[in-house]
Amino acid sequence: MKENIIQLTEQAKFLIEAGDIVMLRVFLDDLNISDVEDLIDELPEYAPLLISTMSINRAVNVFRILDVPTQERLIKKLSANKISEIVNKLPPDDRTSFFGELKDQELQHRLISVLSPEDRREVYTLLAYPEDSIGRLMTPDFLAISEEYTVKEALEYIRQNGKNSETIDVVYVIDENGKLIDDLRIRELLINDPNTKISDLMDGRLIYLNALDPEEEGIKIFKMNNRVALPVIDSQGLILGIVTIDDILWVADEEYSEDMQRMGGTSALEEPYLDLPIHKLIWKRAGWLIVLFVGELLTASVMQHYEEQLAQVIVLALFLPLMISSGGNSGSQASTLVIQAMATGEVKLRDWWRVFRREVVSGLSLGLILGVIGFFRIYIWHLIFPNLYGEHWIMVGTTVSLALVGIVLWGSLIGSMLPFILRRLGADPATSSAPFVATIVDVTGLIIYLTIASWIFGPLMSS
Repeated sequence: MKENIIQLTEQAKFLIEAGDIVMLRVFLDDLNISDVEDLIDELPEYAPLLISTMSINRAVNVFRILDVPTQERLIKKLSANKISEIVNKLPPDDRTSFFGELKDQELQHRLISVLSPEDRREVYTLLAYPEDSIGRLMTPDFLAISEEYTVKEALEYIRQNGKNSETIDVVYVIDENGKLIDDLRIRELLINDPNTKISDLMDGRLIYLNALDPEEEGIKIFKMNNRVALPVIDSQGLILGIVTIDDILWVADEEYSEDMQRMGGTSALEEPYLDLPIHKLIWKRAGWLIVLFVGELLTASVMQHYEEQLAQVIVLALFLPLMISSGGNSGSQASTLVIQAMATGEVKLRDWWRVFRREVVSGLSLGLILGVIGFFRIYIWHLIFPNLYGEHWIMVGTTVSLALVGIVLWGSLIGSMLPFILRRLGADPATSSAPFVATIVDVTGLIIYLTIASWIFGPLMSS
């Protein structure tokens, strides 16, 4: 694939430098739009020429799949006529997404001004919906028919109006007031008698989205149902538009990227990594690093509190990294599993008690496994190096084993319950990222370890 892109880039560059615009147009129009997108990434200085050279429909299809920073840079370098053509040809949902992501408000207003009055009203209507709502994703280009139609009349209506629809795979049945009452796949119309009434084909199994629903709700509903498009209604049940699967896939990809960034301990990036200015990238990462650093400073306070015990039984300090890593790893595991289950809808807020019970069993089991391994490791090392732990090797092994059980159990509970707490407070569960959970468990894990050590070595320390 990489070799193919290199070859296409060399061909495009050769035609551009030769000034052969006719052959360049033929070359570009024969490529997949994803290949043209790769060319724009490889030859950003020629991006305006590539877009201007293609036929307008091809140019629009390429423009709509570019990331927003590239779209914004590109639109500023195109001629006024080409800008007007592209903006007016963009599908309503892609146009709304583009305008909504623009940081330059002056540019946004200038682009909206080149639209027809009807399209301008449509843009302002869609932009009025909350930023992360289904309303921002929908397109008003859909096919709606009356239940009084026959199959023949419905097919004739589709032939006349289907060209302007986002998809003709599904048609929507509405009453005289525009209220959505059912949907039909085009297959149902094609296989039934032309004289059959639409009302006779309706089954009442209607699936829809609400315009004010969050985008995450749309992802879940599409995932649970085998649909290429879903209707969007308002609070009165009137159909406003449709959302198609391609838009939902874009949103799902963005949501996944944001969650991964938050789980990695950074704020979500609004732009691609390589397009984000370095000062913004530093700022996005600095916030969480400062919070985590301050949290980790508490480990020094804990160790200072137990300084005397550590000084008397110095061998305990050898296992501090082991305790910290074991607790952080178990907490990160639990946190990741629960966040993923929440994101896919497998786990709801009400399921916290079930998750808690499962993590008690899991945490204890995993802690016991690591505790046994830890004890045998100390036993084997004692056989090989008798002076390493001295005569109190059994006390050291018992301390390490019990501490691992407690720390792994505690880490599992913290990692699994923190996403529920954040969701209950209205925050994104992904904010309980692995570094955040690990920091909490590091500090509390040290307390568990050194407290158990104080109990077991108490008589020895006091003597």
